[in-house]
Amino acid sequence: MLEHQKKYPDFADEGFAVRILSLYGKAGMFDNAQKVFDEMPERNCVRTVLSFNALMGACVNSKRFDMAEKIFKEVPEKLSVEPDLVSYNILIKAFCKMGSFDSAVLVLEKMEKKGVKPDVITFNTILDCLYGNQRFSDAKKIWGVMVEKNVVPDIRSYNAKLMGLALEKRSTEGAELVKELRSSGVEPDVFSFNALIKGFVGEGNLEEAKRWYGELVKSGCAPDKWTFEMLVPFSCEEGDVEYGFELCKDIFQRRRLASAAMLQPVVDGLVKASMIEQAKELVKLGNTNSYKRFNLKLPSDE
Repeated sequence: MLEHQKKYPDFADEGFAVRILSLYGKAGMFDNAQKVFDEMPERNCVRTVLSFNALMGACVNSKRFDMAEKIFKEVPEKLSVEPDLVSYNILIKAFCKMGSFDSAVLVLEKMEKKGVKPDVITFNTILDCLYGNQRFSDAKKIWGVMVEKNVVPDIRSYNAKLMGLALEKRSTEGAELVKELRSSGVEPDVFSFNALIKGFVGEGNLEEAKRWYGELVKSGCAPDKWTFEMLVPFSCEEGDVEYGFELCKDIFQRRRLASAAMLQPVVDGLVKASMIEQAKELVKLGNTNSYKRFNLKLPSDE
């Protein structure tokens, strides 16, 4: 692809080079991205903070996180460019992906010294990692810094907190947080509801998980693949195959992707509970729907 793209006169345009760098990053081909960046001067293509950020992004997207700090330190000095907010956000993401949370937080301090104001993306990247790794006290401090700097939390900020509460088995607090969100005019999204459902599933509370699935549907959000992957097996484990059956019908009605490995236990559970008609209906839905066939079987068919 690289040699082919070099034939185009647009290769001398930085915007075109940035697109190539990004494509190589998404393909996990960082060495090719580095080559494009290094050869830009030969193509009379200026390198600014835009192509520097594209190189940093390619590094992170290629999962070469360990190289991000080296590039951040060396390239701006070499090119006489000043890293901007996007540059710092990519560096923070690299540290978070490596699990170097303390290094990510130190970048915030460096930004302040350089006069670069962090935005909600900066804080969300750090909060995602801290809450996801159950570092609640550190996340609380970062949330405080965010408020202090007048950066308004968005739904992703709250979702990070909700997921942290779910992992900590503090889903009742998560439910209260959603109420607070709504009262302040912020509407939860499917990720918010999924975090609550995950929490209550983890705590073995089927009734609350069912209630929040109902809230999800009532809110106008569409349950996704993850929603069903949590709830369907859990309902079977808890012996509520009737609810599992209703969820499966919802999967087909909404044309959601699922697996036979998730659906077949519901069929088996229905048969075991002498709900033969429902089991037959589910097998029919699985094997005759118009978007994906699952080859479901009644136990007696095997």
